[in-house]
Amino acid sequence: MASDSPSFRQTVTAQLRQDLSVADKLVSLPERVMRSIAVREDASEILIKVIQLFIVIVFAALYGLAPKTHAGTAFTPVPYVLAGYFGLTVIGLIWALQARLPDWAVYFSILIDMLLLMTLILSFHIQYEQPASFVLKAPALLYVFIFIALRALRFEARFVVAAGLAAALGWVMMIYYVINIDPEDTMITRSYVEYLTGNAILIGAEFDKILAILTVTLVLGLSLRRGRHLLVDAVAESTAARDLSRFFDESVASQIRGADQEIAAGEGVKRTAAVLNVDIRGFTTLAAAMDPSRVMTLLAEYQAQIVPVIQRNGGTIDKFLGDGIMATFGASSDSDSYAADALRTTDEIIETVDGWNAERMQSGLDPIVVNLSVASGPLVFGAVGGLNRLEYTVIGAVVNLSAKLEKHNKALAARAVTTDECLRTAVQQGYRERADYRVDKSGVDGVEKQEKVVVLHD
Repeated sequence: MASDSPSFRQTVTAQLRQDLSVADKLVSLPERVMRSIAVREDASEILIKVIQLFIVIVFAALYGLAPKTHAGTAFTPVPYVLAGYFGLTVIGLIWALQARLPDWAVYFSILIDMLLLMTLILSFHIQYEQPASFVLKAPALLYVFIFIALRALRFEARFVVAAGLAAALGWVMMIYYVINIDPEDTMITRSYVEYLTGNAILIGAEFDKILAILTVTLVLGLSLRRGRHLLVDAVAESTAARDLSRFFDESVASQIRGADQEIAAGEGVKRTAAVLNVDIRGFTTLAAAMDPSRVMTLLAEYQAQIVPVIQRNGGTIDKFLGDGIMATFGASSDSDSYAADALRTTDEIIETVDGWNAERMQSGLDPIVVNLSVASGPLVFGAVGGLNRLEYTVIGAVVNLSAKLEKHNKALAARAVTTDECLRTAVQQGYRERADYRVDKSGVDGVEKQEKVVVLHD
């Protein structure tokens, strides 16, 4: 496929900004949006080449089946034109698959399209041993509209206009040839009946054909100008949406994209869900002794270990708070296994972190201690914020409890804890309970209700 080197991207960007009919809008678009538009145009050009191959094969089949001249000795250029067109189209297809076609190559392809068609039509009076005016009745002229429509796949009006003008000019030259091949008998008539029933030429009828070609070209061109604006807007918005979705959990992004109405602050829904908190123990002290770039690298590595596990088990990332990760299960959408999913995620994170620490120690790095906590219960999931800044979040006592439990890990010398109530719910939902849990009834700092805390992992 096309190269993605910096010089190639710069060339594509410059070409698009210079040539597109909506250049005034494109100038302000980011380069990544320009590349996205270029990719769509390159794909369209490949599709055009494939269709052109199909057309030349159809032409060749029709020519092969059509009866030839009685003597069989009359020269006809059609086989040579078809062979040349086939070869050029194959070259163009290979070129389009490898790199972006320059404008001159596209215009040249348009010229070859029309040259092929006009040569094919022109050969009819030789092939069937008829007067030259015979070619003006050929239904093959309708293929002109196929070649014009092909250029609409690029969503660039200039190529459609070029195809239409080439077709109109080609037919004008065809008329000129027919009228002047025999100066003593131009075969021009004013009788419509004579025109339809014989080989006479009706100038008005030929003018109608040219007018139809130009009108179709104009309508398609105007439609493409409007469509081009929509394409640019759609690509810009889809690119922005794709980039912005990286800042949201996928389940939240799906809700935003699928909302029937604009999301507003204050909208929420009450659900029973589980809240998971993950944190690096002693991270503040650790970060203070590290280079800032190394701190961010450590965070990125840590999150790369944890986040996939959460998402794989159906969790929704609610927020990142430095080294802290808060995730929910069953909050953004109803779930019958929210507690079981959360505890399974906890077990898998512990296993993942142990594997990560083994790799760190092999590299001479200190292991990282990660605290986890899970609490379940009723909460509210909804949008908060102002007119220009919204955020999906969860609110409720269970959210605060999970955060307090995460801090309680240090007091219990544990790595993962949950409440007895959450564990019982998880078991009912299919979570496999172990026999080696440690239970603490001393209470959790900052929590009024006496919680029975279960240590999942020491």
